[in-house]
This record gives sequence, structure tokens and C-alpha cells, in this order.
Amino acid sequence: MAASDYSLVIGDKNFSSWSLRPWLALKQCGIPFGEVCVRLRQPESKAAILKHSPAGKVPVLKAGDLVIWDSLAILEFLAEQHPECGLWPADANARAEARAVSAEMHAGFPALRNDMSMDILSRLPAPSYSDALRSEIVRIVTIWTGARARHGSGGPFLFGAFSNADAMFAPVATRFRTYGVDLAAFGDDGSAQAYAETLLALPAMAEWTEGAAAEMKARAAF
Repeated sequence: MAASDYSLVIGDKNFSSWSLRPWLALKQCGIPFGEVCVRLRQPESKAAILKHSPAGKVPVLKAGDLVIWDSLAILEFLAEQHPECGLWPADANARAEARAVSAEMHAGFPALRNDMSMDILSRLPAPSYSDALRSEIVRIVTIWTGARARHGSGGPFLFGAFSNADAMFAPVATRFRTYGVDLAAFGDDGSAQAYAETLLALPAMAEWTEGAAAEMKARAAF
């Protein structure tokens, strides 16, 4: 599959955490792709997305005649099509752990999603920490610090070099910044905060944030 055939359908960059994940992986790998943005939270949003995806959700990767409508499935496809990018760790044990934590992020953390929704451009007060939300943040800190301790010697990311696991957790780093979460209060020894800052400092993350600001400015003009 030629990378030039790729088109990624995404939602608003300020809000769509699922869209950020494959977009970031594509950018980090230097894979060219077209970008189609569908505005979310509008009466016509569902119908607009259904023109691209049978599931009615973003993101959607179009690769020639193939349509892939799930973030993690897109990341798996990219890893298979572009092994030179190393989107999963080369070491089998590290690769298994990277897949496990990515799947955990994909399927879990409902309190974090509900109580700390992604809003990249805002700086908001921290929500009331329910037991469920506190437990989920502790779990994320544990994942981050554990992966860094076991596998991080080869670089600043969870498994050393950038991988799909980092793409999966990038929106979480933006949430922690938006809501001013002090990770030290959740058991961080400093390595989780350093990792979050590494993600946020990526040029691709700056590009995404600039895109979010441009979208919001354009919409405010109407």
C-alpha cells in the first residue's frame, strides 16, 4: 500500500482524542497522508462521518479502497505496512507489554474520559477526584513509570523509541496539562511527568495544537 494513498478523516483537533492517536503516529513516522476534518458536536456530524465510515465515528483511515475505522486498528495497520517505522518495539517482551498497555488505554479509563475530556486549548480547574478517577490516574502513572523503568533506556518514550503506545497515551498528557494534574500526588517519582512533557514537546503535538487553535478561530468568526 502506497503511503500517498492514505487519507485520514478526523474530528476537531481541540476535542478528538481518538483522532490524535493515528495522526500523531503518521506524523512521527513521516508518512504522507491527506487530512479530512469533520466538525463534531453538530447536528449534522453523524451524517457527515457516515459518508466516510460505517461505524459513524472518527478517525477513519482510507488506504486506497480499504477503510479502517478504529484508532488502534489503524495503528496496527500502519505498523504492518511500515515496519521501518518501528511502531511496535523490536523486543518481543517489550512489544507484548506495549500492546497490552495500548489495549488497556483503548478499552478502559472511563472516569478519565468522562471527568477530564480532552480540551487542548483550555486550562481548567481540576475536577473533584472521585475514587474511580484517582484510581485511574494512579494506574496511568504506574504504566508510565513501569514502562520507562523497564524499557526506556533507548530513548525518552515508554519503550525507548516512539511507538504506538505513545500515540495511544498522547491525549492523556494533554488532559493532565489542561486540568493541571500534579502527578506527584498520584505516586509519580518524576518520570511520569517527564514523559508527559516529552510527548507535549513533540513538534507534531505543537502542529496539532496550532491546528486546533486555527479551527477554533475560524469557527468563532462565523
